[in-house]
Amino acid sequence: MRKNIEQLYHVSQKPKRQIIGLMSGTSLDGLDIAICEISGCGTGTEVTLKHFKTVDYPDEVKSKIRTVFAKPQVSLEYLTLLNPWIGKYHGQLINQALKAWQVNLKDIDAIASHGQTIYHCPQHQHDYDDFGNATLQIGDGDHLAVETGIVTLSDFRQKHIAAGGEGAPLAQFGDYFCFSSNSEHRVLLNLGGIANITYLPKAGSFNDMLCSDLGPGNTIMDAYMQKHFGQAFDSDGAISSKGCVNQALLSKLLDNDFVGLDLPKSTGPEVFNLAYLQTAQECSNTTHLKHEDVMATLCELSALLIAEQLNYLSESKKLNVYASGGGVHNPILMQRIQELVSTDVVIENSNKIDLDPDAKEAILFAVLANECLVGNSTEFGVSMGKLSFPE
Repeated sequence: MRKNIEQLYHVSQKPKRQIIGLMSGTSLDGLDIAICEISGCGTGTEVTLKHFKTVDYPDEVKSKIRTVFAKPQVSLEYLTLLNPWIGKYHGQLINQALKAWQVNLKDIDAIASHGQTIYHCPQHQHDYDDFGNATLQIGDGDHLAVETGIVTLSDFRQKHIAAGGEGAPLAQFGDYFCFSSNSEHRVLLNLGGIANITYLPKAGSFNDMLCSDLGPGNTIMDAYMQKHFGQAFDSDGAISSKGCVNQALLSKLLDNDFVGLDLPKSTGPEVFNLAYLQTAQECSNTTHLKHEDVMATLCELSALLIAEQLNYLSESKKLNVYASGGGVHNPILMQRIQELVSTDVVIENSNKIDLDPDAKEAILFAVLANECLVGNSTEFGVSMGKLSFPE
């Protein structure tokens, strides 16, 4: 144990740390792997992305995860087996990436593993009076550490819940540390399976910002494409662009308890899924719709929920929005958001602030790991991440 503690102390004293950030989101499309060079901590954090790739999950891996993903009832045996398997599998993907990049694993100081979310359940979502907020990510950190031989920090969301949060979104910390501005009001918009924002008012403090989920980003659209077209997502918005928005269905989709909740709030595919869509179609007598019309309506749903909050935050002041996540590659979604916001809201790709839109979430978890290793947790409330040693 002493050797491990001494190693951590050595890492904490280095002027720069090489940390691998991992992210596998609710889209279940693959594992994002980002090698980040990080110096400083807190608002003095500086990050350089050295290497990045997304390793697509083969169908058999997606099938394994979907067996337990966002389902209220699953096989406890299967879940127990899958947890270490995911950790080891992610470790193997890291080893392959390091070999391809010709990076020596001894040069890596730590891994920041988000894990694979399989169920997110804030208090507003369940009916159990005895329980509060909860979330569950699998991909055991010990197995990942042993497989790679690298110190691993994982399970970040539990501390956020223990400290009174909902466990999501966690982007607020990295967004504030790395992307606050003294010259403009900023929003970091993440268009993942679930859409979320971090609002950073100009020259604002940590307590001035707002971070919240807004509702579905790509999750229902992706699930619909997989079911009816055998495709992972609506590439270039090709399907939704051929359809027409159905107002009856859209109105019913918007009739949801989550939509009316005040920010901040969190949600997931446990709420916004194909069963939710099916119920909305039945209640609005729109089960006859063409697939293209359904996709156009789902795209409009995401765009409306996002634009509504951006307009509210703008309040007649210029708001610079930097978008990241898979949704930035859907030109129809991006176009509709831009058309629905006021002229005071300027939406650009996060590349504009030197932030790779596909790597953002993996980078932010590397930042959280860095904060756990060297930061001053009393400055911002909590330090997140559980340590796993390789030996």
